[in-house]
Amino acid sequence: MVKVAVVGASGYTGVELIRLLDAHPEVEISCVTSRQNAGEEISAVFPSLLSRIPLVCDPVEVDIIIDKADFVFTALPHKTAMEVVPDVLAAGKKVVDLSADYRLRNTSVYEHWYQEHTSPHLLAEAVYGLPEIYRNRIKDARLTANPGCYPTSVALALAPLLRTGMIVLSTLVVDSKSGTSGAGRSAKVESLFCEVNEGFKAYGVGAHRHTPEIEQTLSDLAGEDVVISFTPHLLPVNRGILSTCYATLSKPVSTSELVSVFHDAYGQEPFVRVHAEGSLPNVAYVRGSNFCDLGVVSDPRTGRVIVVSAIDNLVKGAAGQAVQNMNLMLGMEETTGLTALPVFP
Repeated sequence: MVKVAVVGASGYTGVELIRLLDAHPEVEISCVTSRQNAGEEISAVFPSLLSRIPLVCDPVEVDIIIDKADFVFTALPHKTAMEVVPDVLAAGKKVVDLSADYRLRNTSVYEHWYQEHTSPHLLAEAVYGLPEIYRNRIKDARLTANPGCYPTSVALALAPLLRTGMIVLSTLVVDSKSGTSGAGRSAKVESLFCEVNEGFKAYGVGAHRHTPEIEQTLSDLAGEDVVISFTPHLLPVNRGILSTCYATLSKPVSTSELVSVFHDAYGQEPFVRVHAEGSLPNVAYVRGSNFCDLGVVSDPRTGRVIVVSAIDNLVKGAAGQAVQNMNLMLGMEETTGLTALPVFP
């Protein structure tokens, strides 16, 4: 059994990691950490774990983490992760980092959108953890940067079109909606029930920090620089991301032909499901699972293609994908611990 640590276990992503890892047959959760809840039982922080996870939260101290674990998940906010990851790597441990700190390869781009980077030497080494695109690199990585939730939904939606040159890159527009768990567990006025319930709003318009991450992956896929218009919205639901991507087709293509392209691209992928012509994804159909559901439509009236992508932001958009990456990094079957069907209704 591989002993694993969840560093930053008191957030929504942390408890989702614990839920998934508890069902994983080849790992043992040996360490959970939390700054604000150090010394408390994790089941007191999350009563959903009562009688199943008999662990007390350790402080976020590298010596404790490396003593207790062979493999480390850092589910920490950006900047905070940089305070932990370099020392954990130096101790010979492999890491999946769920913050934004190692996703962007260019230091200046990171510092423009976030803050000063204190371990830029690791950016070139970190592998972007989207298995459907970078699987072979992840297998050899000691540091995997787990993708953001919006970037996961968008990259998987557009990869088949970019790889085949089927769209005009300058016309790309992405409209995404996320459940409120994407904002984290800390108390914020804009996340309060009365602020979110029965509402629907755009935020971070033209300035969302996932924008450069999305563009980095899309540029890799296209083989040239890609700039997009990206607008996220807040849904009054707990979980889920629905991304709708629009672009002008390079030449006329029917919906059935597009569906075939997507089936060719993802037919062997265990966690990507392509809807049949006439069917589109719904966040309700992926809840609690590591699936990304895709639907594609050709609009001959406008000459555009519309791709709809649905994921659970806490699973394929965070913890599930992190476990998928761990499996690859440790030479395990990629789907281990992740085969449960979605929760519906």
